[in-house]
Amino acid sequence: MRMNLEAMAITMPAVDGHPNRRGFKGVLTVVERASERSPSGARGHRVLLTEEATRRALPSLLGMAVDYSPELDRHDARRKVGIITAADLRASEGRAQKLDVEGYLFARDFPEVVDDMRRKRGQLGMSYEIADVRVADTEAPVWVATDFKFTGAAVLLREKAAYASTSVELV
Repeated sequence: MRMNLEAMAITMPAVDGHPNRRGFKGVLTVVERASERSPSGARGHRVLLTEEATRRALPSLLGMAVDYSPELDRHDARRKVGIITAADLRASEGRAQKLDVEGYLFARDFPEVVDDMRRKRGQLGMSYEIADVRVADTEAPVWVATDFKFTGAAVLLREKAAYASTSVELV
């Protein structure tokens, strides 16, 4: 059965001037295109997320944490600085699709993250975190992920991300 999930979101109540909720939006990854670099955990392999697997995994992305390392060069699963509240697949070039995300950073708890995002505007990207991954051929130079669950995301320098076309910015 093919799920028809183009966009998903959890509704957060509007709270004007909430001191700990700062919006962000970004491109988490590109689907149906091999990564330019090996993601963390891929043992040197580039990775391609299939459209079908990504659509199935989309519900697992909502409510997952966004993490951050002060050097902006890696994931830090113990430094949760925000939450993903929306995800949307949109057409890109050819078969590729971009996975857009939105959410909130915990701005009062992590003011340095908001400051870094302001200072490094245009230089930041994102990286996904996945688990329970099935790969079509573990010997192939590009691992084709045919099944997985999203477990979070990271904000990092675009040059450190597996996909150079990822991005993240404050809203």
